Amino acid sequence: MTKLRHWLGTSDIAGIVILALVILVVMPLTADIFRLNLIGKYLTYAFVAVGLVMLWGYGGILSLGQGVFFGLGGYCMAMFLKLEASDPESTKIQSTPGIPDFMDWNQITQLPLWWEPFRHLPFAIFALLFVPTLLAFIVGFAMFKRRVGGVYFAIITQAVALVLTVLIIGQQGYTGGVNGMTDLKTMLGWDVRTDSAKYILYYANAILLFGAIFLCRWIQKSKLGTLLLAMRDKEDRVRFSGYDVANFKVFVFCLAAMLCGIGGAMFALQVGFMSPSFVGIVPSIEMVIFAAVGGRNSLVGAVYGTLLVNFGKTYFSESFPQLWLFLMAALFIGVVMAFPNGFAGLFEDFVKPWLLGKREKKPETPAVPPVAPVTMQDDDVSKTVTTRTVDSGDAVSAPTTGRMGPATA
Repeated sequence: MTKLRHWLGTSDIAGIVILALVILVVMPLTADIFRLNLIGKYLTYAFVAVGLVMLWGYGGILSLGQGVFFGLGGYCMAMFLKLEASDPESTKIQSTPGIPDFMDWNQITQLPLWWEPFRHLPFAIFALLFVPTLLAFIVGFAMFKRRVGGVYFAIITQAVALVLTVLIIGQQGYTGGVNGMTDLKTMLGWDVRTDSAKYILYYANAILLFGAIFLCRWIQKSKLGTLLLAMRDKEDRVRFSGYDVANFKVFVFCLAAMLCGIGGAMFALQVGFMSPSFVGIVPSIEMVIFAAVGGRNSLVGAVYGTLLVNFGKTYFSESFPQLWLFLMAALFIGVVMAFPNGFAGLFEDFVKPWLLGKREKKPETPAVPPVAPVTMQDDDVSKTVTTRTVDSGDAVSAPTTGRMGPATA
């Protein structure tokens, strides 16, 4: 038992192992298929939270527009699924069979050329990785090379989220508008709506998430991770050491965007639709809250934070439909005030010392040294003087008897 506690308190991999047991064993055994599908949806958000740990926690770059990359990845996958669901046989009642229904409603009679490559799954997978990364590279290169950072960068990412939301809604004939892309049923002929498919997608989602965690952990342990921490704490010192700080910022921003794209694609598969409501400013801020609640410096804590916030949202909305927004706000404020470093900080400050058997020791009060009598004699008149020993060792530490003479300087 002692060895187990020591391993849990000292091993970096212990937290990932416990998280794997919770996600891969405990939840599938205790939750029904409806709840498990909800948990799978929550895990798609965890990709964004893990990316924010690298971007915000390690890189010191706060982005309030991660929903943009989540939505782009989701739309790339949704376009493939929508085309597969829009075969001529399934859309024969339309005026133009073989195209998505929202195009037919908007009187588009031919599939746009840029939609054609999304008929193929390999291209869709490439696009969901490449498109978010490319946009992140363009925005990051333009901003970081000009040393735009801090709150200014956060505001710019919010503006990008707003622009993309307006663009998606405005191009209703090509994107589905405010309703998004719905009725996503099959992938390569495999019905993703069945219970067995939901189990498979849940485990596939979890395995990809742990792959992302191990990738980010490997980067953290490398020299690049050390430079990211140094850049977060002392950016000018890193720059004066000869490193191009802008390149590191662009890299970590692109990495976080790619992870968001994977999460968005898995969301489209898991839930069966994609809409602009996951692209705007509000969902982007919620994704930052996931990382803040779990701990922005902890990959495992970010996953727990995502699960906790979404569990709270589901529970409060079901149990207190009139008050759930206020309860969620109270949860956010309470966690941030009580645990500034999130639940990962709670583990470091309290649980880990308990596992290692360490107790905070109160500082000991220095003992008062004994009083030593000093006896001096002057013309057969004895005088007793008491002195106290001090740390410097200059005072008398034993009784001394002598003749009192004239005062000396």
